[in-house]
Amino acid sequence: MKVVLFCGGYGMRMRNSADDTIPKPMQLIGNRPLIWHVMRYYAHFGHKDFVLCLGYGATHIKNYFLTYQEAVSNDFVIRDGQVELLKSDISDWTITFVDTGAESPIGERLRRVSQFVADDEYFLANYADVLTDAPMNDIIDEVRARGAAASMLVVPPQSSFHCVELSDSGGVEGITPVSQLPIWENGGFFVLSREVLELLTEDCDLVEDVCAKLAADGRLYGYKHLASGSRPTPSRSAPIWMRHTSVATPRGCCGRATLRDRTQHRKHQ
Repeated sequence: MKVVLFCGGYGMRMRNSADDTIPKPMQLIGNRPLIWHVMRYYAHFGHKDFVLCLGYGATHIKNYFLTYQEAVSNDFVIRDGQVELLKSDISDWTITFVDTGAESPIGERLRRVSQFVADDEYFLANYADVLTDAPMNDIIDEVRARGAAASMLVVPPQSSFHCVELSDSGGVEGITPVSQLPIWENGGFFVLSREVLELLTEDCDLVEDVCAKLAADGRLYGYKHLASGSRPTPSRSAPIWMRHTSVATPRGCCGRATLRDRTQHRKHQ
């Protein structure tokens, strides 16, 4: 199944300074960029045909794969001056690179690559700055069984903030952790059918326009992942990028890069 990755966002919230021009998908987790981890997640479930919707920072992403170093994360042997890999990361991947514009909303980016997925009954899509341990193939099976036009992964609120209830006079009447509210967030992982392509219009947004219409028609399915209160705590034996948030924090449900964007900030991803 093809995987469309929206990787053209400016990444303003992840920059260390005004001079930091690295796009969000290329921020490092360990010794590999975020987009690599996202693609490896899909490849784990057998989905290795990728369409990258490029925009801001396209050159960084292109050059990374054009000069990809397999030896960085794989064992190898040097013999007679030649490198012999003992295993490979991406040799069986197909990656299509498409410039979809620097300012394009998500729906427009998808519209511009629709020719690459138009023949597929279903395809996958992702913001390219989201990590998860969700059982992707189970989600796909669920969507097919329900006959839904599309699905989105939904997760409990990931914020550690609190909501405060105020009286008219300004008195605090209640304090509730956001994580305990009966609401769900868009987790960023989509299973989409060809029907979605027919709803795309110029400069539309995938969530606020297309998904909202499907929801109103009863054609959108939300796959709940990780019930509130069951979030795992990284152990000290975990890799360093699982314990620190200086770059990004993969979480059990939906680990977005350190200052995680909400849906309303994703129109130009």
